[in-house]
Amino acid sequence: MRCFALSFMLAVLAAGPAAAEQDLLLGADMSSPAMTKAEMSRGDVEALIKAADGKPVDLHDKSLSGLDLSGLNLRGANLRTARLNKANLRGADLSGANLEQAWFLKADLSGAKLADAKMFGITARDANLSGADLSRSMPIGDFKGANMSGATLVDLKGGADIKNQSMGLMRAVFVSVNLSGAHLKGANLGRSRLEYANLKDADLTDVVLMGSDLSGANLTGATVTGADFKNVDVSGTRLIDLKGQTEAKDWAERVNVDRAVTQASN
Repeated sequence: MRCFALSFMLAVLAAGPAAAEQDLLLGADMSSPAMTKAEMSRGDVEALIKAADGKPVDLHDKSLSGLDLSGLNLRGANLRTARLNKANLRGADLSGANLEQAWFLKADLSGAKLADAKMFGITARDANLSGADLSRSMPIGDFKGANMSGATLVDLKGGADIKNQSMGLMRAVFVSVNLSGAHLKGANLGRSRLEYANLKDADLTDVVLMGSDLSGANLTGATVTGADFKNVDVSGTRLIDLKGQTEAKDWAERVNVDRAVTQASN
């Protein structure tokens, strides 16, 4: 399966920076067995965990799509380039795991522990991460349409790294993500994509939003104390009943302020 991962990366690079940023599914055959079938059973995974005797298990590049891995201890596991599409990881412990370039399309990660996980190049569109703990993780990947309601994303590292952009502008893509009631205190979402995201009642205390795209997002009732809004696109953004607005940073430096929604419609 190394050839699959290499082919995907070459397709992205050949398409150029713009395409790489816009669609991480580019070049992947989503109907192939590598993306839809599992090469192991839950029992096989449990046996590997037992044999590892407390050490991180190595599942890199494995096809695990559709498996029920709920509640398993995968702390520190190597799941780099693994496929876990539609897998059930509800309540699993993936703290500190290597999830770089892994696939979690429509996977159930509700209540999972993902603190300190490495997620560069991850693809988790339409995944369920409600109530999950992603504290201090690095989700530089595609989470479009995911459910992160009530999730903990404290000190998240989702900002674009402009020094490492050989694949185009790699950053957190939270387009149309449900972040209602999420805890993002101290998170770095600089230059991230948050178009049409639901941030209703979210805690954005001290969040770095500088240069991000919040167009069409809903921040109704969100706490923005200390949040950095410099060069943030707020076109069509619902900025209603915000808490701590007077303590927000660079509030006057927002972009498309005249297009923001500041009053609830009757």
